[in-house]
Amino acid sequence: MRVVSSTIEAVTPTSIALGNFDGIHRGHQRVIEPAIAFTRHNHQVVAAGNHPTEQPPQSPRLCPTVVTFDPHPREFFSGNPKRLLTPLPEKVAVLAQLGIEQLVLLPFDRELAALTPEEFISEILVKKLKTRSISIGVDFCFGRSRSGNSTDLKAIAAGYDVEVNIAPLYKDQGDRISSSAIRKALVEGQLTTANALLGRAYTLQGKVIHGQKLGRKLGFPTANLELSATKFLPKYGVYGVQVNIQSSGQNQWGILNLGCRPTVEPNAKNPTIEVHLFDYDQHIYGETLTVKLLHYLRPEQKFDSLQKLQAQIHTDCARTKKLLNLP
Repeated sequence: MRVVSSTIEAVTPTSIALGNFDGIHRGHQRVIEPAIAFTRHNHQVVAAGNHPTEQPPQSPRLCPTVVTFDPHPREFFSGNPKRLLTPLPEKVAVLAQLGIEQLVLLPFDRELAALTPEEFISEILVKKLKTRSISIGVDFCFGRSRSGNSTDLKAIAAGYDVEVNIAPLYKDQGDRISSSAIRKALVEGQLTTANALLGRAYTLQGKVIHGQKLGRKLGFPTANLELSATKFLPKYGVYGVQVNIQSSGQNQWGILNLGCRPTVEPNAKNPTIEVHLFDYDQHIYGETLTVKLLHYLRPEQKFDSLQKLQAQIHTDCARTKKLLNLP
């Protein structure tokens, strides 16, 4: 997976999916799929035109590419950092799984914001990225003051013989699938809804750092995770999880506690993310873990004593094992 922040560094020619794609949910995937499909179709057409005795086609293969903006335009204009469902490392991993081979992060600045719709397509997409196809959502807006829409893009691109696919709004049980809807579900602890809209489990990815080792004293050693500062956090509480250890590729099961630990730190304001892995006692400090949130067990709560907290953790573990059909 190639990630570049300059069109000069990009592999061309391209077949592009264009948008912000935070979360890469099921609706986003409908926009991304045509970029991959066009690449495959183009390759098959070129290959089919050759006689078996001829040399391979000289036309360069199209690179299936996602083009997005960094920072998000709303963040640029408001000056407020945006919490992301998929910070860059997670976005790269999901896009690679879908079949995207290149991610172009266009630096969103005043110069880019000032481009007219025509200039954006001709100068960025056609001239610099040499795109042969563009895929967008029907509600995509672009160019100076968001003056261009999907219909405009298709009309302008036609003048450059660039094919455009416009994906309709994708709905789940009548409701539009959107990053905002996923955020709302996560904040409310509606994990099943959020995962259904995403088309996969919501994940937290971070490095294991040293903590206070209180979990070990309670009989439940935990790995403390340091997440990206831009990561969007779901509702505080306890989750049943699957954990992938990056270096070994191992998958483990466990529970995750997200919150300010009111029982042991009543005045804490910054949340911690702690994972207890079932039947696992190896040292993993410095490891990168990807944690899939599978079940929301309960909200964060304060207990009268460490003994009551310990008893509740036993209950949380037992419930998670039952939900996951573990022995």
